Amino acid sequence: MFQETPIYSRLVAERGDIPQQVRGEAERVRRDLEQVMRPPAASGLFARPNLPDRITPPTAR
Repeated sequence: MFQETPIYSRLVAERGDIPQQVRGEAERVRRDLEQVMRPPAASGLFARPNLPDRITPPTAR
């Protein structure tokens, strides 16, 4: 990606490898989202509820 410089090495030594930590956290979030956003199996969870085909307005009195 880029050539490591002495100041970067010093920052990593002092503060930790923040870019690597961010990449690791982004990968964890991506995996979590894959599990959450995975389409459900054909279990009928999103089946249409038993609604009438048409909703008729109430009659005027």
